[in-house]
Amino acid sequence: MADLTAWLPWEDPDAFLGGLPKGFDVDFYAGGKRPVSLAEVEFYVPSYMGGGDVFDVIREMPALKVVQLQTAGFEHAQSRIAAGVTLCNARGVHDASTAELAVALILASYRRLPRAVRNQEVEVWPQSYDEVDESLADRTVLILGYGAIGAALERRLSGFECEVIRVARRARDGVHPTSALPELLPRADVVVVLTPATPETERMVDAKFLARMKDGALLVNVARGVVVDTDALLAELGTQRISAALDVTDPEPLPAGHPLWSAPNVLINPHRGGASTAFAPRVARLVRAQLERYASGEPLINVVAGPPR
Repeated sequence: MADLTAWLPWEDPDAFLGGLPKGFDVDFYAGGKRPVSLAEVEFYVPSYMGGGDVFDVIREMPALKVVQLQTAGFEHAQSRIAAGVTLCNARGVHDASTAELAVALILASYRRLPRAVRNQEVEVWPQSYDEVDESLADRTVLILGYGAIGAALERRLSGFECEVIRVARRARDGVHPTSALPELLPRADVVVVLTPATPETERMVDAKFLARMKDGALLVNVARGVVVDTDALLAELGTQRISAALDVTDPEPLPAGHPLWSAPNVLINPHRGGASTAFAPRVARLVRAQLERYASGEPLINVVAGPPR
């Protein structure tokens, strides 16, 4: 049996993956000039931070069977995948990084670290503080989109002496359905958004949603920018009734001059949720396991579209 052809976005995939599974011929592709094996490639891992060409090339791969993403979100790739191609996401790879960032955004907002950074830049030590910082202890955190990342976030919150409310699309043991949000939102001091971007979740956090949040509540979005209605959020931030910490925005990247930059009570992080040292070893384990499964004929994991393999 001839070796299978895979395209991987690492120049030294053997070192990155900790050894390549047997049965593969591997070419490097992260955008730009395409390898000569374009017509033979069956298993393709697009570059994590690649441009549109790393997805446009998919339409030119006649032998393609599997696309393995390095992201949990897959809406950006699904429309480019032919009906017979299996699309797999990177569920589990970003759990640690994204959960850590969510905690960091909460703590930075509550302890007003942006103010401390601004004071440091101008070498100012305040003589007194006009108000006491908030603490995460004794607060209620609502996790909207409770899945693998939500569970990872809850584990990290467990030492902060706070209550966690779990919400997902459907009810299950210990998890409320999204239909219960009108009753749950007024209880939450912090709302962390972790939902995927789908037609159902687009602008889910709208004016009505925000109006139900309690006075002084913090909205943390580490999901996708389109889940939050930006105009509605700006209106609420303008009243200074609530605050926000955003790893993602709509539009994105956020252009210079956009009113979100100067809105009161908002902390903006430029979509760095998955970008930490925790990413590489976890994506390497996933890709190596998927290659081994594909070569041996075992079912792939994390299939989000197309036929199971």
